Amino acid sequence: VFQFSYDMTFGSGGSHRKYRSGGSHQRRNGELFINTLQGKIAEFGVFQYFKENKINTNEPDLSTWDLGIWDSTDLIVNHKKINIKSTKSKGHLLLLETKDWDSNGNYIPNIDIDGGDYDYFVLSRIDPDGERIMKDNRFYLSDNVDIETLKNIILNIKWKFDIVGYIEKHDLIKIVNKKIIIKKNEYLNKWTPMDADNYYVQSGDMRNINHLLPDLRTNDT
Repeated sequence: VFQFSYDMTFGSGGSHRKYRSGGSHQRRNGELFINTLQGKIAEFGVFQYFKENKINTNEPDLSTWDLGIWDSTDLIVNHKKINIKSTKSKGHLLLLETKDWDSNGNYIPNIDIDGGDYDYFVLSRIDPDGERIMKDNRFYLSDNVDIETLKNIILNIKWKFDIVGYIEKHDLIKIVNKKIIIKKNEYLNKWTPMDADNYYVQSGDMRNINHLLPDLRTNDT
């Protein structure tokens, strides 16, 4: 995960977009790196949880891609596609950029690839706060960081995760059509201004992850 995140940002193995959909903030490589790292840790955390509960699924993709190319699905279980989102250790919101989703709950950038259809959306919290670590080391706003220096810091941290919950596609469709949105420039937790309009779901309104397991075991071979 570390090597993938470094290659996709500071390295030359791939590229992530600098702007969020509908956003105006240009992310530096330090910010992109920690966002990528925490996102992949979340994917592997959910993967680990599924394996421990005897759910067969693919391992998260660690292939690097050029700008404009990405993996279309995080995990697939019995032909059911799962989108995994991450948040900070005290985060309580599943956020989805409004410009990425249509009224049928389909992910617009992937519609021409595979229809953009997801069955479930899982939110995982990552601890500790990677952004704070990058800022404390003055890497967050950097575009160039020595790989060995960064590796020594990141790999000496005990990274942990917990799964907040999940929603189903029909939940997302309701959210989209009811326009449950945090607007651009509104403040999240009183301190963080939103860079783009986002649909949101609070943790208390999400389904318990344990309830997803029976659905994923259906027709499991």
